[in-house]
Amino acid sequence: MDQPTIYVVSDSVGETAELVTKAAITQFNGNHIKLKRFPYVEDTDHIDEVISLAAFEKGMIAFTLVKPLMRAYMKEKAEEAGIYAVDLIGPLMDQIQQLSGKTPLFEPGLVRKLDEDYFKKVEAIEFAVKYDDGRDPRGLMKADIILIGVSRTSKTPLSQYLAHKRLKVANVPLVPEVDPPEELYRVPAEKCIGLKISPEKLNTIRRERLISLGLNDSASYANIARIKEELEFFEKVIQKIGCPVIDVTNKAVEETANVILSKVQRG
Repeated sequence: MDQPTIYVVSDSVGETAELVTKAAITQFNGNHIKLKRFPYVEDTDHIDEVISLAAFEKGMIAFTLVKPLMRAYMKEKAEEAGIYAVDLIGPLMDQIQQLSGKTPLFEPGLVRKLDEDYFKKVEAIEFAVKYDDGRDPRGLMKADIILIGVSRTSKTPLSQYLAHKRLKVANVPLVPEVDPPEELYRVPAEKCIGLKISPEKLNTIRRERLISLGLNDSASYANIARIKEELEFFEKVIQKIGCPVIDVTNKAVEETANVILSKVQRG
């Protein structure tokens, strides 16, 4: 017997249809069955073409078509041609509609859109981790947003929050004794956002941080004079860059993130 052919037909990429079909043929040691994928079948002419090929090769069709008229046309033409056409998604959609009482969107490619959205989010999260706290200045050239601020101005949690919104965020800590990376002055200023905070609020945050670590809260890290020196350095750097500044003194991370997101959307 000749090697039989299954035509995998979809109104999108066809990955789902092929995966389900492969899962089925593995139960028959499927190396003797040939698969041919027909993606982006969007009109009846495409269906006619597949029907002709399947009929000529005495094969069968496995399809995922979400639009009811296309599904009905495929079934009708396959029956006329005397070939099997298995609807992989239609019956399930019909049952879900009956169960939920909701009408499907009938929009091809939604699974792929969801997958792409998921992978964008993962990529952005990995980016935020890789380029956190100024670890690699090369990340500044690739970032969608660059957060600039002294220690304890919520740069890292902000980076992670925005990464979940699919934005690639790098952040740069400013310390008077260390020159900022040169890349910071080469990126467009509108990509950069300075995070400003009052000396008193920062003093409280840093003292609490030291105590939580079991350290003396009178260390220079939490000294008000030292904090003011750092904030003056921050102002000089920000003025040189010419970027927008957000005062995070009394803002939650979510609130600051929403301000940043609105700036990005306007831009």
